[in-house]
Amino acid sequence: MSDPNRTEKLLEQERARLNDIRSSLTEAAEDVERDPTGDPSAGGHVADAGSEMFDRARDLSIISEIDAQLADIDHAEARLSNGTYGTCEACGKTIDSERLAVRPATRFCIEDQLGLEREMQARGA
Repeated sequence: MSDPNRTEKLLEQERARLNDIRSSLTEAAEDVERDPTGDPSAGGHVADAGSEMFDRARDLSIISEIDAQLADIDHAEARLSNGTYGTCEACGKTIDSERLAVRPATRFCIEDQLGLEREMQARGA
């Protein structure tokens, strides 16, 4: 397993990165709500409104994914403090340190992660 102090730092850096992205997306969505360009009564074009709606829906989807990743970071920090960090939640084996270095909030070893992704694809999710 990796050094706990280094892991905490990696998790905090990832949290800061995700919060920055989330903030910029939230600000952009709020700007569109305040100043919609597709309002026909204000001289806007209906196609612009459609583009803005698409962009807003995309941004909200990304924000939702970021929120899930932030929850994973919280979960990883809890596991770090209770001594279970670095152990796959599915099989109980040690997660490869290289994987943890790249994805410090990961919950699964690569084999179980791939299995989960295959299962989700099969369900159409």
